Amino acid sequence: MTNESIVIAVDAMGGDQGPAVVVPGAVEAATQAEVCVTLVGDEAKIITELRKLSFDQNLVKVVHASEVAEMHDKPSEVLRRKKDASIQVASRLVRDGKAHGLVSAGNSGATVACGIFILGRIPGVDRPALASVIPTEKEPCVVVDVGANVDCRPHNLLQFGLMGSALSKGILGVENPRIGLLSIGEEEGKGNSLVKEAYELFKMAGNIGFIGNAEGRDLFTGDFDVVVCDGFVGNVVLKLSEGLGSSFAHLLKREMLDSSLVAKVGSFLTRGAFKRFSRLLDYAEYGGAPLLGLSHIALVCHGASNAKAITSAVKMAATYIRNATNQHIVASI
Repeated sequence: MTNESIVIAVDAMGGDQGPAVVVPGAVEAATQAEVCVTLVGDEAKIITELRKLSFDQNLVKVVHASEVAEMHDKPSEVLRRKKDASIQVASRLVRDGKAHGLVSAGNSGATVACGIFILGRIPGVDRPALASVIPTEKEPCVVVDVGANVDCRPHNLLQFGLMGSALSKGILGVENPRIGLLSIGEEEGKGNSLVKEAYELFKMAGNIGFIGNAEGRDLFTGDFDVVVCDGFVGNVVLKLSEGLGSSFAHLLKREMLDSSLVAKVGSFLTRGAFKRFSRLLDYAEYGGAPLLGLSHIALVCHGASNAKAITSAVKMAATYIRNATNQHIVASI
């Protein structure tokens, strides 16, 4: 599939700032990657933002949606009562073949629900899962699930591992991903009943790259390519990592400002390295979390996403489509 043929439906009303951030971010992605974007939402508000930008109009289309899935809305209520919500309309565009993938920074629960009930699941997948790519001392690591499934069964974790492995192969280029099960100890037999039973399933699955339990401290060493956990634990891990990275950057900056002249000179000389380090910790570099296990590509972004994050998410969605990520997942399942 060529870049020119890829169309990404973007929920323009999603996120804390809506079209003011989503529209320029999506348009920038269309300009940089030459993908087509369909902006879904309040047409008048979208056009107001588009008039502030310069872009190839052949790459951008607007589809009106009269309703919005607010952050406080229950996913079930959005599905039943807000048929014209932007996330529902965008999902139907993908389902009906008018777009190849979906990006939303809106109500994540509603996005997951629309993904399951409108886009549909890959045959054999019990529960779709959110995956996040995190930086490590070596190569990036895929953590799955990071929020789609709070309560899981052992076979769900096995499927998460298989889907995460497919993502690691297809997108990150890891030939034989090493899968770890997040637990409180590296030894077999450590963890709660869910982890213990899942461990046995991974062992029984044979040669899929499972190398045992991973502890929290192992997430950033690069010794695992895929780390599996339930969505409750995964979301805590994700938010803790983001918060720690942000706080570390602020503390480091403060220490440099409060230090001696020699330290400040050193800070000036190393500012390039610090900028590169900050980019590694910046979620905007990755854009969003793919919802693995759906019949089409869908990325869920932070509600606080800025334009850069939206740009990254749209470009990443196009990459997933171009690299046939779903076909890899189908083969693994």
